[in-house]
Amino acid sequence: MIDIKLLRENLEQTKLALKKKRYDVSQLDAIVELDKESRALGVQLEEKLAHRNKFSKEMGTLPKEEREKRMGEMQFVKEEIGELEKKKEHLDLELKNLLVMVPNPPHESVPEGGEEDNKPFKTVGVAREFDFEPRDHAELGKMNDWIEMEAAANMSGSRFYYLKNTAVLLEMALSRYVIDKLMKKGFVPVIPPVLVKEKAMYATGFFPTERSNIYHVNPEDDDLYLVGTSEVPLCMLHADQILPSLEKPIRYVGYSSCFRREAGTYGKDAAGIMRVHQFEKLEMFSFCHPDQAEEEHEFIRSIEEEIMTELGFHYQVINICGGDLGAPAAKKYDIEVWIPSQKKFRELTSCSNCTDYQARRANIRFNSASNGESSSGAVAKGKTRFAYTLNGTACAMTRAILAIMENNQQKDGTIEIPEVLKRFI
Repeated sequence: MIDIKLLRENLEQTKLALKKKRYDVSQLDAIVELDKESRALGVQLEEKLAHRNKFSKEMGTLPKEEREKRMGEMQFVKEEIGELEKKKEHLDLELKNLLVMVPNPPHESVPEGGEEDNKPFKTVGVAREFDFEPRDHAELGKMNDWIEMEAAANMSGSRFYYLKNTAVLLEMALSRYVIDKLMKKGFVPVIPPVLVKEKAMYATGFFPTERSNIYHVNPEDDDLYLVGTSEVPLCMLHADQILPSLEKPIRYVGYSSCFRREAGTYGKDAAGIMRVHQFEKLEMFSFCHPDQAEEEHEFIRSIEEEIMTELGFHYQVINICGGDLGAPAAKKYDIEVWIPSQKKFRELTSCSNCTDYQARRANIRFNSASNGESSSGAVAKGKTRFAYTLNGTACAMTRAILAIMENNQQKDGTIEIPEVLKRFI
């Protein structure tokens, strides 16, 4: 959630930033007015409460006649307090409902534009030249009996699949290769729950804006949601907590199944496993001090690039334009890998700096006094601040597998396994 102080103290600057996300900034004026009303009511309420408390202390010292006279007066004050509390509660709820719709303002380094304006700022490697016409991964999956789409569609519908034979071992090899790498870099491995309560989706910023892409499980009984990424449960691992210290980032790598409706993608990537409703993914997640967030973002991106390089991919890196950023991200990098059959780059990973947007919603704080902040920052002992959260795809299995299949295919249709995975498969 956006910090209301940003709107109170830097309204015009925040408007300029949010225009990059193509957000209707006129909503911010209504939020500021509601905030003013709520704070004014708060002052009135404090005055009435102080008056009541003062009277309560004086009651024992007053004569009987005066006490009886004052009781009538205080009954009126009590009713006023009740009315003010109801009005403030209503205003605060209305304010909260507006605030949750405001996206995280983008970082100043985020380019203007939308999805169509995204441009790579870095390209690594060269596309492989084939001495035969390369097949797409769907055809290769049939030839090698690695992917079964028809039986899956008959059972579950479109955009589902079976992985079989060596493809299963390849997914397991990718998992172990990435987990080993990340553990050496200080990430704690986690297998989290993938069914979560609605509050978790709100806390991480996926609700209310991404609701159409989320599976809702039996609202009458369970009222749970299937996550589209382990970013959600990893963030909630420290919800409503005060972390003792963030001198060093707290890093996790979650391994989970992910579920996405892919609403609005009818006809896009309908064949094969490029865009499916269920897949496995390894996700990096970091809680860090605000001063370390930009460095941590670059660190996560460097890991993604390291994996791309070791798998032998030709890839490009994009600093995503403001109009293509989701609500929680202040800045996001996408890494796109060359797909021979499509003759273009496709997204394989992304990583985002969500600043304090998720932590503010999930109430994740840290004791900033333990970070050596002092005088210039005026941080007293025990002072808490909201942590910054970052996330990044370590490996989305289906897309990594199809990229390996297409880029490492041989003329006879067999697939060469990347050297870095051979010790696992």
